[in-house]
Amino acid sequence: MVTVYRMDYVRKTKYPIGVVLERRETERRHNYQDMLRLARRLFALDPADFANIVIDVSQVRRTFPEQHRGARPGLRETV
Repeated sequence: MVTVYRMDYVRKTKYPIGVVLERRETERRHNYQDMLRLARRLFALDPADFANIVIDVSQVRRTFPEQHRGARPGLRETV
């Protein structure tokens, strides 16, 4: 679960307003951007409110570099 906040830039505080559940089983390249886009779509009151919706970066699953799909771990390719 990733906590969604509404940011008050004047007072420099953020208020928790909900959560977004990460249900992906595989890693993707843009996890943070995708979760933020979903949170803004669900919790923003209007398009002007999109900038006030933020998520906690520490709760988003980190992405790892894509591995070569053909190679199996522990095996070396011989020529």
